[in-house]
This record gives sequence, C-alpha cells and structure tokens, in this order.
Amino acid sequence: MNGAHISMVTLGVEDISRAAAFYQALGWQRSGPSEDTVAFLQGGTVVLGLYGRGPLAEDADVEDAPSGFSAIALAVNLPSEADVDAFYQKALAAGARQTKPPQKVFWGGYSGYFADPDGHLWEVAHNPFFPLNESGAISLPEPAE
Repeated sequence: MNGAHISMVTLGVEDISRAAAFYQALGWQRSGPSEDTVAFLQGGTVVLGLYGRGPLAEDADVEDAPSGFSAIALAVNLPSEADVDAFYQKALAAGARQTKPPQKVFWGGYSGYFADPDGHLWEVAHNPFFPLNESGAISLPEPAE
C-alpha cells in the first residue's frame, strides 16, 4: 500500500453539532461511531472527522492560537461548472461564508472559495485537466518521463 494516501481529515471546530449539520447539508453522511465529542462523516473515499478545537490542539500538543488564515484549503472537485455553482450555493445556504464566488480562473478551470462556520477554507472547483473517475476521485495524468 502506498503511504501517500489521505484517508481522514480532522477539523477542529467550536460546535460539533453545528459543524456536523453543515457538512451533512453538503452531502457527507454521518456514521454510527459519532458521538457528542466527535463526529465522523463519509464523503467518497475520505472521512471527515469533527473534533473540538481545543481538545484537538491538546491532542496534537500544540497551542490553540487561531491565526485567521491557516494556509490550507480543502477542495471538492466536480465534473462541471454548473456542479460547482450548485454546490457553492448549497454551502452558502447551509451557513458558509463566501470568500470568492465561483469564476473562471487563470489556470484554465473554474473555482470559488468559501469558509465553513468555523472558518475552514474550502475550494469548489472544476478542473478540466484533472478528470474524475467513476468514484469522483481525481485521476491525475501519468508522470512525465
């Protein structure tokens, strides 16, 4: 098995119930092992974990010091520009904060950004150069020799 495989992304959140409801509104499916102090949601091949912000910092042995911009963006890639627009509107309706509306971008695709209720940055994109396979995962081109 290749070690470079993301199977779970854990987000530190202020209110687990609120965060879980937000992600469920976007199509993630909450799993049975979820409880009051942690929630697990299935989204394709990646599990989204929601855990208290303070307890997550404590578990990682780091200071819980929000900076405003964490220099990371998670992404949802979709098969068309119309799908990007629909998903983006669904996120806004569920409580996301718009940061950059979907638009044609310099690299030849179409994308926009929003922040979830806890400020985690998400990109919603259609990249015509990275096709999606039947499970919705990106199929990168073979490496150049």
